[in-house]
Amino acid sequence: MAELTRKSLGPNQHTGVAPAPRRRVLLPLPLQAGAYDYALPAGLDAPPGSFVVVPLGPRESIGVVWDGEPDPDLPARKVKPIAGVLDVPPMTESLRRFVEWVATYTLSPPGAVLRMAMSAPAALEPPAAKAGWQIAPGSIREGLKLTAARQRVLDILGPGEVRSGTELAEAAGVSPGVVRGLADAGLLIPGLLPKGAAFPLPDPDHPGPTLAPDQAAAAEALRGKVAKRDFDVTLLTGVTGSGKTEVYLDAVAECLRQGRQALVLLPEIALSAQWLERFRRRFGVDPALWHSELSSRTRRDTWRAVAEGAAPVLVGARSALFLPFPDLGLVVVDEEHETAFKQEDGVIYHARDMAVVRARQAQAAIVLVSATPSLETLTNAETGRYDHLHLHERHGSAGLPAVEAIDLRQTPPERGRFLSPPLIEAVRDTLARGEQAMLFLNRRGYAPLTLCRVCGHRMRCPNCTAWLVEHRAQRRLQCHHCGHAEPIPRFCPECHAEGSLTPVGPGVERVLEEVEQLFPDARRIVMASDTIPGPAAATAAAEAIATRQVDLIIGTQIVAKGWHFPHLTLVGVVDADLGLAGGDLRAAERTLQLLHQVSGRAGRAEAPGKVLLQTFSPDHPVMRALVSGDVAAFMEEEAAGRRPGHWPPFGRLAALIVSSEDEQEADRAARDLGLAAPRVAGVEVLGPAPAPLALLRGRHRRRLLLKARRDVPVQPVLREWIARVDLPNSVRVQVDVDPVGFL
Repeated sequence: MAELTRKSLGPNQHTGVAPAPRRRVLLPLPLQAGAYDYALPAGLDAPPGSFVVVPLGPRESIGVVWDGEPDPDLPARKVKPIAGVLDVPPMTESLRRFVEWVATYTLSPPGAVLRMAMSAPAALEPPAAKAGWQIAPGSIREGLKLTAARQRVLDILGPGEVRSGTELAEAAGVSPGVVRGLADAGLLIPGLLPKGAAFPLPDPDHPGPTLAPDQAAAAEALRGKVAKRDFDVTLLTGVTGSGKTEVYLDAVAECLRQGRQALVLLPEIALSAQWLERFRRRFGVDPALWHSELSSRTRRDTWRAVAEGAAPVLVGARSALFLPFPDLGLVVVDEEHETAFKQEDGVIYHARDMAVVRARQAQAAIVLVSATPSLETLTNAETGRYDHLHLHERHGSAGLPAVEAIDLRQTPPERGRFLSPPLIEAVRDTLARGEQAMLFLNRRGYAPLTLCRVCGHRMRCPNCTAWLVEHRAQRRLQCHHCGHAEPIPRFCPECHAEGSLTPVGPGVERVLEEVEQLFPDARRIVMASDTIPGPAAATAAAEAIATRQVDLIIGTQIVAKGWHFPHLTLVGVVDADLGLAGGDLRAAERTLQLLHQVSGRAGRAEAPGKVLLQTFSPDHPVMRALVSGDVAAFMEEEAAGRRPGHWPPFGRLAALIVSSEDEQEADRAARDLGLAAPRVAGVEVLGPAPAPLALLRGRHRRRLLLKARRDVPVQPVLREWIARVDLPNSVRVQVDVDPVGFL
């Protein structure tokens, strides 16, 4: 348990002379009841926001003193005392309001949201003091004979100064044994090291890159918004390679000059090696990081530094929104259209939308950044809710790549192959010129489906409604939803035919196999989440490509985001139609955003870029928009298709996902919810129906979709709807307000 201030209860606790004052305490537990009442012992101060230790049943728990009046009707005998207050900066009012807002909006227990704001429990403990060495008082006497090595150590230490043994030895150029010898002789005594800064301070006036005129104008506008120290939302758009990052880093610099903290959200923080290098060049130091790859110790130190204001700039994944910034002045959401900002488990929320709320609560400026913004954000900009800044040209001498569609009906690949003759020829020409090429396929593994040639049996996951993906390099079949894996069998599980299982369709491993046969001399790298698992691997891959140790890159969606490879001039999309299948509302929009991003990797320096899209549907609006470069016209057409039916962003959606380990129980619960569906003007309920992933991680799933006009507040409707149905404990109902996926 963390160190805390414990005060013994006064002798009048049970005398009835004066009842102890009470405090509301919210615990980081998924309890619908919200905050609980606790008594505040005499001599203990615990204003709202204080982190406190309280009894909870037979154990103790850490919670936060919350706002609100205690229940006056609760008998004193039922109110237990607060055990102590932790020595940690209190949770700010803006963060407390944010926790409440997210809980109300997502229909989540407030304690479940609070848990995300207390994601590093060890940070609530005061950091342990570290010991070093200092000169013993009165130990240095005239005539004292010392070796030259010992004298150098003593000369380094000033009066009362404490330094670590390692630092002393390195500074004096001696071995650690010399320092220990001085201690044994009584000339050095232990002392507590001063607390150093957790993170180096970024220099806002560190020489940065020279901005082009349109960049400079946008940067000036953003600096002005930050300097106002008020809530403000700006959409920053621009073609890929136009230098949007450099523009918003100028706003970060202004935030630092204002003495406030800045938060930058990235969709793939663990893979952002090149972004971090840009930050380092602009500010001279690294920022604080927050993502799932951090060690528990680093998470502890970072959380504490943020709370103490000692982390001026933090770059993180979506969960960084819940860190305890005492004075947040700027929030940046880079690649704001990315679905990676949507949290699908536990508390279901969209970090882009919640970031706007976080900025509003903190009276901070927020910048949403994208080359292809989501229709929701674009609509907010067009209606005047958000300001809009746009960069029209690529930075420097680079031009936009030429985009062409390869009609696979006219020039199909050879049988059993996946690269068409025009794409093969383009790769060959690119490599011959000494330039780099990229082949993009948003599908991991070797093949998405394995079936038996004899009986047609398909290898599927036992826990999910999903096919098992072959990963040939690891010689296994794997489910990408639940993680189930099994060896590739020699015999068909259904008909027991030997050697009859065959892969169907390509993944990046299969494209690699084809490339090895077509271009045996090309140096290759595969960039997928399997092969680039974290920051170190991403840094190594980026360095190998930048230093031209790689000729041909084969990658999934992780190659689309933010990379700058100056020698890459050709991008070939193996299956441009991949994201268009199914009935997803945003399928076309997402496909365009992803392919536009990956197209933007080509031709970012002097040499012109070229993009080839292999497609069976060259006349599809997505392909036409990519070839013509008229993304705005596509978005207008997409908006026109959604507006009449009140589909987002012109209406509201909320999904209920009913699940149970028992299929009949899931059906009954979904049926009961369907019968109790709200009958409210402007509201329509679709379903129940089996989810596309009708079985996921061993649970049977059914979906209901509530569709409402934009002016209908859906949360009260949802709350009343669910309350009308008595569901067994074995049935789980997840509420997804503003869903972005429909699996």
